[in-house]
This record gives sequence, structure tokens and C-alpha cells, in this order.
Amino acid sequence: MNQSQGELFTDEFQKHLKEQFYFADEDPQFGPRLFFENSGGSLRLKSAVEAKCLTEQFPDCPERIHERAMILKEMVSGGTEDILRIVFGAKSGALLTELTASQTMFNLVGAIMENVTTGTNAVTSSLEHPSAHDAVEYYCRKTGRDFRVVPANQATGGIDPEEVMKYVDKDTVLLSIMSASNISGNIMDIKEIARRAREINPDIYIVTDAVQHAPHAAMDVEDLGIDGMNFAPYKFFGIRGCGFAYVSDRVASMRHRKLTGKGPTEWSLGTPTPGNFAAMRAVISYVCSIGAHFMDSQDKRTLFVEGMNRIHMHEKALLHRLLEGSKTQPGLRSIPGVQVYVDTKDLAAKDLIVAMGIQGMDFTESVKEYQKRGVTVYERINSNIYSKRIVEALGLEGAIRVSPLHCHGKDDIDRFLKITQEIAEQFAE
Repeated sequence: MNQSQGELFTDEFQKHLKEQFYFADEDPQFGPRLFFENSGGSLRLKSAVEAKCLTEQFPDCPERIHERAMILKEMVSGGTEDILRIVFGAKSGALLTELTASQTMFNLVGAIMENVTTGTNAVTSSLEHPSAHDAVEYYCRKTGRDFRVVPANQATGGIDPEEVMKYVDKDTVLLSIMSASNISGNIMDIKEIARRAREINPDIYIVTDAVQHAPHAAMDVEDLGIDGMNFAPYKFFGIRGCGFAYVSDRVASMRHRKLTGKGPTEWSLGTPTPGNFAAMRAVISYVCSIGAHFMDSQDKRTLFVEGMNRIHMHEKALLHRLLEGSKTQPGLRSIPGVQVYVDTKDLAAKDLIVAMGIQGMDFTESVKEYQKRGVTVYERINSNIYSKRIVEALGLEGAIRVSPLHCHGKDDIDRFLKITQEIAEQFAE
């Protein structure tokens, strides 16, 4: 495999995968469209939605002992184990669940910052989603600690390990760096960042927001050597209304909000929702089926990792085509009037996401022109609270964010490029 240019699924297999998603090629009310806004919430896997729907039809409480209740209870316990072991790659630790991934981040950051009595500062980066950035800022203020923010590399759109180490010292309690940018698509070297941070302070707590990265590559909290990681099922082919986070053993046992009678590492409050776990297990099965297409194994974690690796390589090939085009269609880098922001030739450390602009058009206007032509993308601009700090950290006022999914194929990319060229030519006149 070419790590920079990736490897496409066969046309037949790609179409097979697309058929497993709802409304991949059209909106049932508004007609045909390209949904290239998966960073805002991915296309929905049919089996995940159906698993959630089926489970919600039963009134039974999973904390009872009759037959249906026991089935629902297993969905929660088995789903918890699957998410920890198969998705996060964890061998220990606990699962933190909330209504959103943002809530899980605030919860785990708060537990660390309020329980650790030593240390004078915490570090995050300028590229973080507000849920991660603001969680660290909030608890620094609450605990009277120095709040430190690592600047972005405006050339690559990432956070450099060397730069992070300028802000970490022996008194740093917490380091929070996202796994990948939701605007530039740059993948951060969390393993190297964690390794070097622990050389400075062996007791430091390290967490990462993987909401953007989780749908694009395999996660492994053990290999990374971190204390916390979260993801959002609604961006991972699944459903809205839940967020999941891994916490390491040393965080799991910290004092946190819980019912008095529950065990010290129990983080759930109230009766869990079996349907949320059933939906995520459907996502896991789907990814494992991709892995099984390419290898023979009985271990779900092995199949899941293979499936995510294949997704990653297919998306890398789509990204290469999006930027470079084909023999018959120029890519974004070659279309007059189109600018690719934080563009780097080496795509090895990029997820399938592009930040771009069209000369002579503001970003919101551009998005509307795409919508007229049946393409859904989104503008990230500095008047929006979710993106202001991030785009300005990259030296931008804004960008059109383009984020296809692995079930898309080269024909989808070519259609987008053709429409982009039409828009750019029209507004250049």
C-alpha cells in the first residue's frame, strides 16, 4: 500500500458499503445530493439505526431479572466491553457515558483537575474543539491553575510535538491534545507527544479528543499511553444522543459523581440506555465485516483494526484524488480560483477532510452555491463560536470544509470536482 496515496476499495465493494447507509446519494425530500459534511455528523449506518429502534420498542428495565431485561442488560454490559476492548483497544480502565462526547470530555477533565492536588498548570492547544479547550480552561479557573495553549503550525494545520514540549513542565497536571483537526484534517502524533511529555513529568495525565479521528482510523489507548479518549457515535456512522469515553485505571478510581452504593470505578448515573450500546455494536460489526473482507480472523479487535485500516487507506486514496484529480478532471490543487488551505504534499498524516476557499466568494455564499447544485458542505468561519479560535489559529478567516466518507467512491469525488470547477469559473467571470 502507498501510505500517502492510499488504496481504493474495488468499485463493487465500495457500492456494497454505500448501500448499508441511509440516504447516501439523496435526501428523501430534496432529491439527489452529495453529502460531503460527514465531519458535522456522518451518514447513518442502517443497522445502527435499526438496532436502536428495535431496542427502544421494549419497555423493560435492564436492571430486572426476567428474560427481556436480561437481554437488555447484556446489551449494556457486552456493549461496554466491546467499546472498551474493540474500539478503544483498552485492556483495563472504565467507560464514561454521557448524552454527548462534549460532556464526557468535561467530566473526565474535571475529575482529573479536581482530584490531583499537586501541579500548577494544564496544557491544551489552539486547534481543540471548544468542548476540549474550554473544559481545560474552565477547570484551570476553578482550581486556580495556569491555562496554557499551544499554537498551531499554520503550514501543516497541526500541533507539533516540539511545540507542545515548550508548554509542558514538571508542574503540568493535564495535557489535552486532539487526535486530529476537524478543520485541517491533520493527524496529531499523540504517541510521541505522550512519550515526550512523560519524560518531563512521569505523573502527567494525558487525554485526547478523538471525535474527528475515530471514524477514520483505528484507536489504541494502550499503545498511545494515555489516560482518556472520547468519541461521538453520531460522527462514527451511528446515532445521536450519546458520547463515550475511555478513562484509565488511575482516572477510573478517582472521586467522581456517582451513586453512593455503586463501585469506585462506576461512572454511569441512572439506568443506561441499551439502544445506544446496541447501535454502537452494530457499527463495530460493520467495521469488522470490512476487516473480514480482507483477512481471516476470529478476534473482533483484530478484524476491527483491519477494517479501520482499510477505511483509512480508501479515504487516503479519495483525498489524493480530491486534491490531484484524474486524467479527465483536475483536482482542487489545479482548479483556477480554488485555494486549498493548510495544504501539505504528504498526505500520510491527514484524515479525509479539506479546508478550501473559492476566489471572489465568501464562505457562506460558496456553501449556498454548492447546495444549489446538490452538494452539502459547510463553512467554518470566525463568526462562529465553534470555529473562530481554530480558523484564526490557522491564520484564516474561514474555510469551506469538505468531508466525504469511506463509502464514497471516485465518481463521487469527480462529481464534486466538476461542480467546484463550474462554481469557480462562474464567479471568476
